[in-house]
Amino acid sequence: MHDRIRNPATKQKGPLMKIVEANGARIPAIGFGTWTLRGTQARDLVANAIQVGYRHVDTAAMYENEEAVGEGLRASGVNRGEIFLTTKVWPDNLAAGALQRAVEDSLSRLGVEQVDLVLIHWPSKTVPLAESIEALNEVRERGLVRHIGVSNFTTSLLAEAVALSSAPLVCNQIECHPFLNQDKVIAACAQHSMAVVSYCPLARGSELFAHEAVAACAEGHGKTPAQIVLRWHVQQGLIAIPRSSNPDRARENLDIFDFELTTEEMAAISGLRGRNLRICDFDFSPEWDAA
Repeated sequence: MHDRIRNPATKQKGPLMKIVEANGARIPAIGFGTWTLRGTQARDLVANAIQVGYRHVDTAAMYENEEAVGEGLRASGVNRGEIFLTTKVWPDNLAAGALQRAVEDSLSRLGVEQVDLVLIHWPSKTVPLAESIEALNEVRERGLVRHIGVSNFTTSLLAEAVALSSAPLVCNQIECHPFLNQDKVIAACAQHSMAVVSYCPLARGSELFAHEAVAACAEGHGKTPAQIVLRWHVQQGLIAIPRSSNPDRARENLDIFDFELTTEEMAAISGLRGRNLRICDFDFSPEWDAA
């Protein structure tokens, strides 16, 4: 499905934007990621991103930028109801009571009455998942959030979470890019009618962009390597949330809906997944699904 989005500065129709529908949520396929952005830079970049057409903004309590993101939302001049806003709860706050307070604190920092989506940022190794999922459902029932979901969940954790939740989970936000094979998790999400949101969608940038499978596509389509990789994501039905501190690149990242990769081009880029490069792997990470 494609919806047109309007540039508030010009009052003209903006670029075509694909909308991914998942368990009642309608999520723009390209979002603006804010990891590592801080202070006035975060505020200004968020405001600019919305003004050039983004309608999906992703943040988290751990990013320590929710105040700035909220300021950017208001500075953009775009009605709050037009923006799909996601935040996340860190594992330290997944116990009953703590999760609810963490969501309330996020709303206060963002300066909004409700977020569109709240996620368990990483699964906890100490708090029972049933306890966290029950608390997640409670904040939805209270109207603090419109939708709930998870992040960094493996196939087994995803199945457990779905079984425990009374409300549908709308997405699993995972590290996903052409250098990492996430086929099993993507298939599990599809089985549960959940969206996949790709963080680190461009991997480590220059290394991926220089690869012949990407570079040749960029030359052939007259697009940047980043645009090719983002197109690879959305053409599979994935949602990508690239972060950029460069306003011009942020605008370019949104401009991917006027061309299509061929079956052969998609396959060539997907063939890079044998590299199995995982950027975000920590002591507290779950035991990842084997490729």
